[in-house]
Amino acid sequence: MGYARLTREARFLIIIRAARSVGQGALVVDFALYLHALHWSAPAIGGLFMVALLVSATLALFVGPLSDTRGRKTFLQAYEWVQVAVALMALMDSHSPVLVIAAILGGFGHGLNGSAGPFAPVELAWLSELVEARDRAAVYSLNTAVGFSGMALGALLAALPSFLGTLLPGPLAYRPLFLLVLMGALLALMLLRAIPESARPTSPREPDVDTRAAADAMTRAENRKLLKLFGINALNGIGIGFMGPLMAYWFAIRFHHGPLSIGPIMSAALIVTAISSLLVGRLTRRYGVVRSVLAMRYLGLAVLLMLPLSPSFPIAALLYIIRSALNRGTAGARQALNLGLVRGHRRGLAASLNNVSIQVPRAIGPVFAGLLYHAGFLALPFFIAGGFQAVYLVLYRRLFRDAPSAPLSSPSE
Repeated sequence: MGYARLTREARFLIIIRAARSVGQGALVVDFALYLHALHWSAPAIGGLFMVALLVSATLALFVGPLSDTRGRKTFLQAYEWVQVAVALMALMDSHSPVLVIAAILGGFGHGLNGSAGPFAPVELAWLSELVEARDRAAVYSLNTAVGFSGMALGALLAALPSFLGTLLPGPLAYRPLFLLVLMGALLALMLLRAIPESARPTSPREPDVDTRAAADAMTRAENRKLLKLFGINALNGIGIGFMGPLMAYWFAIRFHHGPLSIGPIMSAALIVTAISSLLVGRLTRRYGVVRSVLAMRYLGLAVLLMLPLSPSFPIAALLYIIRSALNRGTAGARQALNLGLVRGHRRGLAASLNNVSIQVPRAIGPVFAGLLYHAGFLALPFFIAGGFQAVYLVLYRRLFRDAPSAPLSSPSE
């Protein structure tokens, strides 16, 4: 396995992910509930998530390619300073304009799994430079497992408002959770200072016409693959948007439970997902990334369609945990496969396109899901999500059918 061969710098990047993920895990449970406590409507909450996702995707489109030529470290440091600022804003003020700005820039409640939000492509590209190609799927699976574990701890801490209600009445009980975001960002900044900037990825030299022609042909082939990936990821993103951002809200309005019940359920789901992510890292070495991903995602789709039909909170919680493990546990392997579509000097671009192709369509879902919930259609968003994800899986198999076990290396390795 590649874990033992991790460099000090790669380990620091993974620890930074863990530091961020705790605050993100708390807010994925409580941020929508916090807005609900502030008397925001479901469509308004969905609209805020939509705007935040669109802003994040727009930034990601630019920063990934820029980091290919200007280095990675500065971008990640800038992201952490923004997190410090927005965490302080949310701690001190709950007025809508302030909270909207903080939520958009901070990505509150999105369930980012410890990633750097719109700067996630930079982080993934940097990690790929620090890991051998043969170890990439395993290390990326470890990276996502660490993020899920940190979010699980944060989801447990999301129960704090239930205990703070006597000291901090109403919405005030949610404010201390933003301290987790602040502390995570400060720790990340300290660790980033200890990581030297890696050498900037450079494209291969082109000494003659034949070499240039071959490089151009390879670039065109990579672009075709990226375009296809962009298209099928959009389907997946729409499906995620219809259920992911408002999942805690759905539990609250469907079964009338609060953070004291929802937090532990989401924490359990994240722990099981972290274990699943490590398992997928092992499965990819035996069966290949594509077969491993498809097997788990098809099972996850079946569970997704059963979830809204649950007659009780415990059954719904169990199905949610299983579905999370099957679906989100494949994230690291998919990231490794996607970055393996291009050569090293284009991985920032590939990571950005992968991020944007999911996040922009994902931004559509919360608005329509919020409107459907507001109208009383609590099951329909799940079925819509399932339809989009079913088509995504069929097309995913077609795109990667010629690479069943060779996604761990890129064309230049």
